[in-house]
Amino acid sequence: MFNKLKDKFKEVVSRLSQDSEEKTLIVEKKTEDNKEGIIKKVKRAITTHKLTNSKFEEIFWELELGLLQNNVAIEVIEKIKENLKVSLVDVPIEKSKISEIIEGELKKTVSDLFANKNIDVVEETKKKEGPSIILFFGINGSGKTTTIAKIAKLMKSNGLSPVLAASDTFRAAAIDQLEYHAKKLEVPIIKHDYGADPAAVAFDAIKYAKTKNLDVVLVDTAGRIHNNSNLIEELKKISRVINPDLKLFIGESITGNDCIEQAKKFNSSIGLDGIILTKSDIDEKGGTSISISYILGKPIIYLGTGQGYGDLEKFNINKLKESLGW
Repeated sequence: MFNKLKDKFKEVVSRLSQDSEEKTLIVEKKTEDNKEGIIKKVKRAITTHKLTNSKFEEIFWELELGLLQNNVAIEVIEKIKENLKVSLVDVPIEKSKISEIIEGELKKTVSDLFANKNIDVVEETKKKEGPSIILFFGINGSGKTTTIAKIAKLMKSNGLSPVLAASDTFRAAAIDQLEYHAKKLEVPIIKHDYGADPAAVAFDAIKYAKTKNLDVVLVDTAGRIHNNSNLIEELKKISRVINPDLKLFIGESITGNDCIEQAKKFNSSIGLDGIILTKSDIDEKGGTSISISYILGKPIIYLGTGQGYGDLEKFNINKLKESLGW
């Protein structure tokens, strides 16, 4: 996972390390204010390097293109650049520690991208009095319905009782798909006919959950085309009617900046609380994972890692670092 991005970060370390310039020794006239001493100055000059601003800009321009090709967002590239600049440009660095310092700054920058608070969906559901309501949205083909089935499986595995709401009434096939998962997982599903009011389906599912003392309502929605205002308005209506406890965006990690732009549109329209990225197991670039949380200021909660019901992995920053070879 993330092999291409891992190689690009290695290139960052290698290029910046190799192109550091040996520090030029300036012999100063010894005065009472010159307390360090000429011997220490000579030693420091021999054992240290520094990188000029012009050389840094030249190198980073090449690397910026590579990071863009690996789906790293411009905002994140700028943050990486500024952090490295402060630590490296015109700063004397011991030759033996150049790679260590550069790699350390990259690690710190990536870690800082995920500073926002994470959400434990299972624990939040357990704490809620009455059924917890989770609204899922994302565009067609992102793996939304399959992910909802995975969440239903996760809830059952943790002793919680879910019900599915087939509020994607825009496509008859979507209702059939969710019903297939409901039967396989042996969980109830509330559905209406194709073309029905999706908010009414969600409302009925919540009513059913309260009647049956169920723990969580998982609401599927139509695959909103993120620039279609009519469909966005419909999604806003669902959210107003059911007042969800969590609003989760589901996007494909392999679609890069498209995924980020979709999430930004949904967030500005109805708000979102967290992110689930699908197809992370085949994402060699990795730029979406390290960009989307920083740009939206929202946590990545889960990564989809396959088609099985158990192929849902809680996001872990340490595991992401391991994927980057750190």
